[in-house]
Amino acid sequence: MIPFDRRDLLRMAAVGAAGSLTAACSDRTAAPAAEAPATGAVRASAVASAPAATSAPAHPPLPALPFEIRSGPRTGDGVALTFHGQGDPAIARALLAEAGRAGAKVTVMAVGSWLDEQPAMARLVLDGGHELGNHTQNHLPISTMSADRAYTEIAACAARLKQLTGSIGSWFRPSQAQDCTATVAAQARRAGYAHCLSYDLDSLDYTDPGATAVASTVLDAVRPGSVVSLHFGHTGTIAALPVILDGLHRRGLRAVTTTELLT
Repeated sequence: MIPFDRRDLLRMAAVGAAGSLTAACSDRTAAPAAEAPATGAVRASAVASAPAATSAPAHPPLPALPFEIRSGPRTGDGVALTFHGQGDPAIARALLAEAGRAGAKVTVMAVGSWLDEQPAMARLVLDGGHELGNHTQNHLPISTMSADRAYTEIAACAARLKQLTGSIGSWFRPSQAQDCTATVAAQARRAGYAHCLSYDLDSLDYTDPGATAVASTVLDAVRPGSVVSLHFGHTGTIAALPVILDGLHRRGLRAVTTTELLT
């Protein structure tokens, strides 16, 4: 774990309280992942068994941090690489294998419908020493939804995670948005999440600019405490990841889970 003192915590809280950025999560115009024929039934049962408003959070609120977290302590050596969990499972496996070869740990923000289709991916992530979070059930624009519909999207993914792993996951991240609106934040808390995980560095890998551009975007801006947004489902990210990990190593930085970064 990376220690940090009260001044670090207060500095992180100030960062987290800053105004919301306008950049959205990946693939704004992409259609949601295709659903298996039984997905509707799975989703209905998932919502029925979803964590209630009084459910204990995946882990307690981290002291002195805001609900929404963009970055970690700037005085340590940790960086959190966070992956949007959706798309071709072969790409996901390749990325996890590359992280494993480098001894890196990552955070995967899984889309529930993806886990419906690829349930084995949940254990693959956790068995590699990485961590899982909730990126909603269908990756729709959650900021435009009513409170009840937003809760359904969050709770359905939470229930799927709990079914597959025994936990609702460590973190929640809104879909097609970088930040939680007040409505979404309330529904995330209702579903059992103590924090909303945003990010301070967008790799833009979902625009498919090529591996060199992805690696440069990350390495030109990364610093201790960065939370980096990356994605499964894009082949360029496979070639970019070893370059990113080597660049972090050369700077004395480590790729750690978000939980390790913040605790």
